[in-house]
Amino acid sequence: MAGAVVGGAEAFYERLTLAQHAVGEQVLAVIRAEPGRAARLRAGGLDPVELPMGGPFDLMTRPRLCRALAAFAPRVVVAWANRAGRFAGAVKRRGAPWTLVGRLGGYYDLKYYRHCDHLVGNTQDLRDWLVRQGWPAARAHYVPNFAHDYAGVAPVALPGAQRLLALGRLHPNKGFDLLLHALARLPGAHLSLAGEGKERASLEHLARELGVAERVTFLGWRQDAGALLRGCDVFVCPSRHEPLGNVVLEAWSAGAPVVAAAAQGPVELIRPGETGLLVPKEDPAALATAIAGLLANPARAAALAAAGRAEFARAHAEAPVLARWREFLRSVAPEGARADDAPDGVPIHGEAR
Repeated sequence: MAGAVVGGAEAFYERLTLAQHAVGEQVLAVIRAEPGRAARLRAGGLDPVELPMGGPFDLMTRPRLCRALAAFAPRVVVAWANRAGRFAGAVKRRGAPWTLVGRLGGYYDLKYYRHCDHLVGNTQDLRDWLVRQGWPAARAHYVPNFAHDYAGVAPVALPGAQRLLALGRLHPNKGFDLLLHALARLPGAHLSLAGEGKERASLEHLARELGVAERVTFLGWRQDAGALLRGCDVFVCPSRHEPLGNVVLEAWSAGAPVVAAAAQGPVELIRPGETGLLVPKEDPAALATAIAGLLANPARAAALAAAGRAEFARAHAEAPVLARWREFLRSVAPEGARADDAPDGVPIHGEAR
Protein backbone atom coordinates (compact mmCIF):
# COMPACT_ATOMS: atom_id res chain seq x y z
CA MET A 1 0.00 0.00 0.00
CA ALA A 2 2.12 2.85 -1.27
CA GLY A 3 -0.33 5.40 0.02
CA ALA A 4 -0.85 7.90 2.79
CA VAL A 5 -0.83 7.03 6.48
CA VAL A 6 -4.59 7.68 6.59
CA GLY A 7 -7.31 7.99 4.00
CA GLY A 8 -10.43 6.30 2.68
CA ALA A 9 -8.69 4.12 0.07
CA GLU A 10 -6.09 3.01 2.60
CA ALA A 11 -8.74 2.19 5.21
CA PHE A 12 -10.72 0.07 2.76
CA TYR A 13 -7.55 -1.77 1.69
CA GLU A 14 -7.07 -2.81 5.30
CA ARG A 15 -10.74 -3.76 5.78
CA LEU A 16 -10.84 -5.85 2.62
CA THR A 17 -7.61 -7.80 3.14
CA LEU A 18 -8.41 -8.51 6.79
CA ALA A 19 -11.98 -9.56 5.99
CA GLN A 20 -10.82 -11.87 3.19
CA HIS A 21 -8.30 -13.47 5.53
CA ALA A 22 -10.94 -13.86 8.25
CA VAL A 23 -13.22 -15.90 5.97
CA GLY A 24 -10.41 -18.23 4.89
CA GLU A 25 -8.99 -16.63 1.75
CA GLN A 26 -5.22 -16.91 1.32
CA VAL A 27 -4.11 -13.29 1.21
CA LEU A 28 -0.68 -11.73 0.88
CA ALA A 29 -0.68 -8.03 1.72
CA VAL A 30 2.21 -6.06 0.22
CA ILE A 31 2.43 -2.50 1.49
CA ARG A 32 4.70 0.49 1.59
CA ALA A 33 6.45 0.37 4.95
CA GLU A 34 4.16 2.07 7.49
CA PRO A 35 4.30 0.91 11.12
CA GLY A 36 0.66 1.58 12.01
CA ARG A 37 -0.75 -0.20 8.97
CA ALA A 38 1.61 -3.13 9.36
CA ALA A 39 0.64 -3.48 13.03
CA ARG A 40 -3.09 -3.46 12.25
CA LEU A 41 -2.66 -6.08 9.54
CA ARG A 42 -0.58 -8.28 11.85
CA ALA A 43 -3.15 -7.90 14.62
CA GLY A 44 -5.71 -9.27 12.18
CA GLY A 45 -3.59 -12.32 11.36
CA LEU A 46 -1.79 -11.20 8.19
CA ASP A 47 1.97 -11.03 7.73
CA PRO A 48 2.44 -8.09 5.36
CA VAL A 49 5.45 -7.70 3.11
CA GLU A 50 6.77 -4.16 3.52
CA LEU A 51 8.56 -2.57 0.55
CA PRO A 52 9.84 0.95 -0.19
CA MET A 53 7.50 1.53 -3.18
CA GLY A 54 9.35 4.72 -4.00
CA GLY A 55 9.84 6.78 -7.13
CA PRO A 56 11.72 6.12 -10.37
CA PHE A 57 15.05 5.59 -8.56
CA ASP A 58 13.67 2.80 -6.34
CA LEU A 59 15.65 -0.25 -7.50
CA MET A 60 14.64 -2.51 -4.60
CA THR A 61 10.87 -2.83 -4.82
CA ARG A 62 10.47 -4.66 -8.14
CA PRO A 63 12.87 -7.57 -7.46
CA ARG A 64 11.61 -7.96 -3.90
CA LEU A 65 8.01 -7.90 -5.09
CA CYS A 66 8.87 -10.47 -7.74
CA ARG A 67 10.36 -12.80 -5.10
CA ALA A 68 7.42 -12.34 -2.73
CA LEU A 69 4.87 -13.15 -5.40
CA ALA A 70 6.85 -16.11 -6.70
CA ALA A 71 6.93 -17.57 -3.18
CA PHE A 72 3.22 -17.00 -2.63
CA ALA A 73 2.21 -18.35 -6.07
CA PRO A 74 -1.01 -16.35 -6.43
CA ARG A 75 -3.76 -16.76 -8.95
CA VAL A 76 -4.70 -13.08 -8.91
CA VAL A 77 -2.76 -9.95 -7.96
CA VAL A 78 -4.73 -6.78 -7.26
CA ALA A 79 -2.76 -3.58 -7.75
CA TRP A 80 -4.30 -0.91 -5.54
CA ALA A 81 -4.08 2.30 -7.60
CA ASN A 82 -1.33 3.94 -9.63
CA ARG A 83 2.04 3.17 -8.12
CA ALA A 84 0.99 -0.38 -7.36
CA GLY A 85 -0.06 -0.76 -10.99
CA ARG A 86 3.36 0.40 -12.12
CA PHE A 87 5.31 -2.01 -9.90
CA ALA A 88 3.03 -5.00 -10.47
CA GLY A 89 2.95 -4.30 -14.20
CA ALA A 90 6.75 -4.39 -14.31
CA VAL A 91 6.63 -7.92 -12.86
CA LYS A 92 3.68 -9.04 -14.99
CA ARG A 93 5.24 -8.03 -18.30
CA ARG A 94 8.10 -10.48 -17.68
CA GLY A 95 5.68 -13.37 -18.09
CA ALA A 96 4.16 -13.87 -14.64
CA PRO A 97 1.38 -16.49 -14.78
CA TRP A 98 -1.15 -14.76 -12.54
CA THR A 99 -3.95 -12.41 -13.52
CA LEU A 100 -3.21 -8.76 -12.80
CA VAL A 101 -6.18 -6.63 -11.74
CA GLY A 102 -5.88 -2.87 -11.36
CA ARG A 103 -8.22 -1.55 -8.69
CA LEU A 104 -9.20 2.11 -9.11
CA GLY A 105 -10.93 4.30 -6.56
CA GLY A 106 -10.94 7.34 -8.86
CA TYR A 107 -10.57 8.55 -12.41
CA TYR A 108 -6.84 7.84 -12.65
CA ASP A 109 -4.36 7.98 -15.54
CA LEU A 110 -4.65 4.59 -17.23
CA LYS A 111 -0.99 4.57 -18.27
CA TYR A 112 -0.26 2.94 -14.91
CA TYR A 113 -2.52 -0.01 -15.79
CA ARG A 114 -1.41 -0.88 -19.32
CA HIS A 115 -0.10 -4.30 -18.24
CA CYS A 116 -3.28 -5.24 -16.36
CA ASP A 117 -5.57 -8.00 -17.54
CA HIS A 118 -8.65 -6.50 -15.88
CA LEU A 119 -9.64 -3.24 -14.19
CA VAL A 120 -12.16 -2.88 -11.39
CA GLY A 121 -13.72 0.34 -10.11
CA ASN A 122 -15.65 0.90 -6.90
CA THR A 123 -18.60 2.60 -8.63
CA GLN A 124 -20.60 1.80 -11.73
CA ASP A 125 -19.82 5.25 -13.11
CA LEU A 126 -16.09 4.58 -12.77
CA ARG A 127 -16.47 1.27 -14.59
CA ASP A 128 -18.39 3.00 -17.39
CA TRP A 129 -15.71 5.70 -17.57
CA LEU A 130 -13.05 3.02 -18.08
CA VAL A 131 -14.96 1.76 -21.11
CA ARG A 132 -15.32 5.30 -22.45
CA GLN A 133 -11.54 5.64 -22.18
CA GLY A 134 -11.16 2.65 -24.53
CA TRP A 135 -10.72 -0.15 -22.01
CA PRO A 136 -12.47 -3.35 -23.26
CA ALA A 137 -15.91 -3.66 -21.68
CA ALA A 138 -15.44 -7.38 -21.00
CA ARG A 139 -12.40 -6.57 -18.85
CA ALA A 140 -13.90 -3.62 -16.96
CA HIS A 141 -15.76 -4.43 -13.73
CA TYR A 142 -17.56 -2.87 -10.80
CA VAL A 143 -17.27 -4.17 -7.24
CA PRO A 144 -18.47 -1.90 -4.41
CA ASN A 145 -16.77 -1.03 -1.15
CA PHE A 146 -18.04 -2.05 2.25
CA ALA A 147 -17.91 0.00 5.43
CA HIS A 148 -17.63 -0.95 9.07
CA ASP A 149 -20.91 -1.79 10.75
CA TYR A 150 -21.31 0.90 13.40
CA ALA A 151 -24.80 -0.03 14.56
CA GLY A 152 -23.74 -1.04 18.06
CA VAL A 153 -21.10 1.63 18.66
CA ALA A 154 -21.59 3.97 21.62
CA PRO A 155 -21.93 7.60 20.43
CA VAL A 156 -19.50 10.37 21.25
CA ALA A 157 -21.04 13.43 22.91
CA LEU A 158 -20.53 16.11 20.26
CA PRO A 159 -20.87 19.80 21.18
CA GLY A 160 -23.95 21.86 20.42
CA ALA A 161 -27.70 21.45 20.52
CA GLN A 162 -27.86 20.83 16.76
CA ARG A 163 -24.87 18.65 15.95
CA LEU A 164 -23.45 18.55 12.44
CA LEU A 165 -20.53 16.30 11.47
CA ALA A 166 -18.21 16.14 8.47
CA LEU A 167 -15.27 13.78 7.92
CA GLY A 168 -12.36 13.83 5.49
CA ARG A 169 -9.06 15.28 4.38
CA LEU A 170 -8.94 19.05 4.71
CA HIS A 171 -8.55 19.52 0.96
CA PRO A 172 -10.35 21.85 -1.50
CA ASN A 173 -12.03 18.84 -3.16
CA LYS A 174 -13.91 18.12 0.05
CA GLY A 175 -15.77 21.43 0.01
CA PHE A 176 -15.49 22.20 3.71
CA ASP A 177 -15.27 25.91 2.90
CA LEU A 178 -18.76 25.60 1.41
CA LEU A 179 -19.95 23.92 4.60
CA LEU A 180 -18.61 26.80 6.68
CA HIS A 181 -20.56 29.23 4.49
CA ALA A 182 -23.65 27.07 5.02
CA LEU A 183 -23.02 27.03 8.77
CA ALA A 184 -23.16 30.84 8.77
CA ARG A 185 -26.81 30.45 7.69
CA LEU A 186 -27.56 27.97 10.51
CA PRO A 187 -27.26 30.00 13.73
CA GLY A 188 -28.30 27.15 16.03
CA ALA A 189 -25.93 24.51 14.66
CA HIS A 190 -22.46 23.39 15.70
CA LEU A 191 -20.09 21.68 13.26
CA SER A 192 -17.56 19.03 14.27
CA LEU A 193 -15.01 18.51 11.48
CA ALA A 194 -12.86 15.39 11.74
CA GLY A 195 -9.83 15.34 9.48
CA GLU A 196 -6.50 16.96 8.80
CA GLY A 197 -4.75 18.44 5.80
CA LYS A 198 -3.21 21.41 4.09
CA GLU A 199 -6.41 23.46 4.20
CA ARG A 200 -6.74 23.55 7.98
CA ALA A 201 -5.26 27.03 8.47
CA SER A 202 -7.34 28.54 5.69
CA LEU A 203 -10.52 26.90 6.99
CA GLU A 204 -9.84 28.19 10.50
CA HIS A 205 -9.30 31.66 9.05
CA LEU A 206 -12.54 31.43 7.05
CA ALA A 207 -14.46 30.36 10.14
CA ARG A 208 -13.25 33.47 11.94
CA GLU A 209 -14.13 35.67 8.96
CA LEU A 210 -17.65 34.25 8.82
CA GLY A 211 -18.14 34.63 12.56
CA VAL A 212 -18.69 30.90 13.13
CA ALA A 213 -15.36 29.97 14.75
CA GLU A 214 -17.03 29.37 18.12
CA ARG A 215 -19.43 26.94 16.45
CA VAL A 216 -16.77 24.82 14.72
CA THR A 217 -14.60 22.17 16.38
CA PHE A 218 -11.63 20.92 14.37
CA LEU A 219 -11.11 17.38 15.64
CA GLY A 220 -8.04 16.37 13.62
CA TRP A 221 -7.65 12.77 12.46
CA ARG A 222 -9.80 10.41 14.47
CA GLN A 223 -9.98 6.62 14.69
CA ASP A 224 -13.52 6.63 16.17
CA ALA A 225 -15.54 7.57 13.10
CA GLY A 226 -18.39 5.29 14.13
CA ALA A 227 -18.77 6.92 17.53
CA LEU A 228 -18.69 10.38 15.94
CA LEU A 229 -21.33 9.43 13.37
CA ARG A 230 -23.53 7.89 16.05
CA GLY A 231 -23.34 11.15 17.99
CA CYS A 232 -24.39 13.60 15.25
CA ASP A 233 -27.83 14.83 14.21
CA VAL A 234 -26.90 15.29 10.53
CA PHE A 235 -23.89 14.08 8.57
CA VAL A 236 -22.80 16.41 5.76
CA CYS A 237 -20.70 15.55 2.69
CA PRO A 238 -20.17 18.84 0.81
CA SER A 239 -17.53 17.53 -1.63
CA ARG A 240 -16.82 19.17 -4.95
CA HIS A 241 -15.23 15.91 -6.13
CA GLU A 242 -16.07 12.55 -4.56
CA PRO A 243 -15.67 9.46 -6.78
CA LEU A 244 -17.38 7.18 -4.25
CA GLY A 245 -17.97 8.63 -0.81
CA ASN A 246 -16.99 6.00 1.76
CA VAL A 247 -18.17 8.52 4.34
CA VAL A 248 -21.74 8.18 3.01
CA LEU A 249 -21.56 4.41 3.53
CA GLU A 250 -20.19 4.92 7.04
CA ALA A 251 -22.95 7.40 7.88
CA TRP A 252 -25.58 4.93 6.64
CA SER A 253 -23.97 2.21 8.72
CA ALA A 254 -24.16 4.37 11.84
CA GLY A 255 -27.77 5.37 11.20
CA ALA A 256 -27.00 9.04 10.56
CA PRO A 257 -29.11 11.08 8.09
CA VAL A 258 -27.00 12.29 5.16
CA VAL A 259 -26.96 15.59 3.25
CA ALA A 260 -24.49 15.53 0.35
CA ALA A 261 -23.45 17.68 -2.56
CA ALA A 262 -24.21 16.05 -5.90
CA ALA A 263 -20.69 14.79 -6.70
CA GLN A 264 -20.24 11.55 -8.67
CA GLY A 265 -20.19 9.10 -5.78
CA PRO A 266 -23.07 10.46 -3.69
CA VAL A 267 -25.22 10.79 -6.82
CA GLU A 268 -24.68 7.09 -7.54
CA LEU A 269 -25.26 6.00 -3.95
CA ILE A 270 -28.13 8.18 -2.70
CA ARG A 271 -31.77 7.94 -3.74
CA PRO A 272 -32.76 11.59 -3.18
CA GLY A 273 -35.39 12.06 -0.52
CA GLU A 274 -35.25 8.38 0.43
CA THR A 275 -31.75 7.40 1.60
CA GLY A 276 -30.42 10.96 1.89
CA LEU A 277 -30.64 14.46 0.47
CA LEU A 278 -28.65 15.75 -2.51
CA VAL A 279 -28.02 19.44 -3.19
CA PRO A 280 -26.20 21.13 -6.08
CA LYS A 281 -22.43 21.39 -5.77
CA GLU A 282 -20.94 24.78 -4.91
CA ASP A 283 -24.23 25.96 -3.35
CA PRO A 284 -23.93 26.80 0.37
CA ALA A 285 -27.47 28.22 0.47
CA ALA A 286 -28.98 24.95 -0.80
CA LEU A 287 -26.78 23.00 1.61
CA ALA A 288 -27.97 25.12 4.53
CA THR A 289 -31.62 24.77 3.51
CA ALA A 290 -31.39 20.97 3.33
CA ILE A 291 -29.64 20.74 6.71
CA ALA A 292 -32.10 23.14 8.33
CA GLY A 293 -35.01 21.07 7.05
CA LEU A 294 -33.72 17.94 8.75
CA LEU A 295 -32.85 19.72 11.98
CA ALA A 296 -36.41 21.07 12.09
CA ASN A 297 -37.99 17.71 11.29
CA PRO A 298 -36.44 14.92 13.36
CA ALA A 299 -39.01 12.39 12.09
CA ARG A 300 -37.92 12.94 8.50
CA ALA A 301 -34.26 12.77 9.53
CA ALA A 302 -34.94 9.45 11.27
CA ALA A 303 -36.71 8.06 8.20
CA LEU A 304 -33.78 8.96 5.96
CA ALA A 305 -31.37 7.40 8.44
CA ALA A 306 -33.39 4.17 8.60
CA ALA A 307 -33.55 3.89 4.80
CA GLY A 308 -29.82 4.56 4.54
CA ARG A 309 -29.13 1.88 7.12
CA ALA A 310 -31.24 -0.60 5.14
CA GLU A 311 -29.35 0.23 1.93
CA PHE A 312 -26.05 -0.28 3.74
CA ALA A 313 -27.15 -3.71 4.97
CA ARG A 314 -28.38 -4.71 1.52
CA ALA A 315 -25.41 -3.70 -0.62
CA HIS A 316 -22.51 -2.26 1.37
CA ALA A 317 -22.10 -4.41 4.46
CA GLU A 318 -19.15 -6.77 4.71
CA ALA A 319 -20.88 -10.04 3.79
CA PRO A 320 -22.48 -9.05 0.46
CA VAL A 321 -19.40 -7.16 -0.72
CA LEU A 322 -17.04 -9.98 0.22
CA ALA A 323 -19.24 -12.32 -1.79
CA ARG A 324 -18.99 -9.97 -4.78
CA TRP A 325 -15.19 -9.82 -4.48
CA ARG A 326 -14.95 -13.61 -4.17
CA GLU A 327 -17.09 -14.13 -7.27
CA PHE A 328 -15.12 -11.54 -9.24
CA LEU A 329 -11.70 -12.91 -8.31
CA ARG A 330 -12.69 -16.48 -9.12
CA SER A 331 -14.03 -15.31 -12.49
CA VAL A 332 -10.74 -13.67 -13.55
CA ALA A 333 -8.32 -16.28 -12.17
CA PRO A 334 -6.38 -18.19 -14.84
CA GLU A 335 -8.16 -21.37 -15.90
CA GLY A 336 -5.07 -23.50 -15.34
CA ALA A 337 -4.72 -22.25 -11.76
CA ARG A 338 -8.05 -23.53 -10.47
CA ALA A 339 -6.95 -26.95 -9.32
CA ASP A 340 -7.89 -27.93 -5.79
CA ASP A 341 -4.32 -27.57 -4.59
CA ALA A 342 -3.87 -24.04 -6.00
CA PRO A 343 -3.88 -21.08 -3.63
CA ASP A 344 -7.45 -19.78 -3.56
CA GLY A 345 -6.64 -16.36 -2.24
CA VAL A 346 -5.59 -12.96 -3.40
CA PRO A 347 -2.34 -11.10 -2.90
CA ILE A 348 -3.04 -7.41 -2.81
CA HIS A 349 -0.60 -4.58 -2.86
CA GLY A 350 -1.26 -1.00 -3.64
CA GLU A 351 -1.51 2.67 -2.96
CA ALA A 352 -3.88 5.55 -2.84
CA ARG A 353 -3.24 8.45 -5.15
